[in-house]
Amino acid sequence: MTARPPGPELTVLHRIPSGSNAVYRCVDTLGEHWVYKPSAGERPLTDFPDGSLAAREIAAYTVSVALGWDLVPETVGAHGPGGPGMAQRWVDEIDRTETPGHDPVDVHSVDALPPGRVAVLRGQGSGGQEVVVAHALDDRLRRIALFDLVVNNADRKGGHVLVDTSGQIWAIDHGLSFHTEDKLRTVLWGWAGQPLPPEDLEALETVRDGLAGDGPLAGALRDLLAPDEVRALEERVAALVEGEVFPAPGPGYPLPWPLF
Repeated sequence: MTARPPGPELTVLHRIPSGSNAVYRCVDTLGEHWVYKPSAGERPLTDFPDGSLAAREIAAYTVSVALGWDLVPETVGAHGPGGPGMAQRWVDEIDRTETPGHDPVDVHSVDALPPGRVAVLRGQGSGGQEVVVAHALDDRLRRIALFDLVVNNADRKGGHVLVDTSGQIWAIDHGLSFHTEDKLRTVLWGWAGQPLPPEDLEALETVRDGLAGDGPLAGALRDLLAPDEVRALEERVAALVEGEVFPAPGPGYPLPWPLF
């Protein structure tokens, strides 16, 4: 259950200071940029096995490919200066100082929610004003929300949804995924209780078939996840196909913290 090098040959450019684990921006021999996360730089957690987060990131990309939605940047096993881990293609983000607009998940005044958005949380801003955390309702973000249900993502913060310079939305940071227990924490609750679109159900059925028995997806994931985690994934997909709706938040704490 470890990330499998070889991958791109990486040279570290600098460390990315955000996050609790070691994360680096790197360049490969072709000049392509990557985010590199060595397994040795992972902070130990009480609910996920030590050294398993890089493999979970690769597994999330594998499931994204199987769904056919291209939501997660290419993610592979890699061996860099910090040892084995994972590498994910770098996303050049849109510059909001040059291209004003709202991010996919953003904070708005409670009385100025833009059209095409749904509020998921109400609270107070830094100045004491009433605000809402809201997200867009476009198809790609909807599929990211469904993807998080599939992989049981425990950490879908607003900052884990990026917009590249072409306007494409990408989902990143999936190390806290695939737990056998329900760990879903996300800011993307705007579709709760709504029917799943037929085309999304068709993609889920493809993944379900790939996970059955010795299916190709099951085989690929067994190199990255524990057997009971693969079984739990299969059960989650089957439940979504049978239920045909986005589940509503259950008891407990369905939001990540911090939210961004």
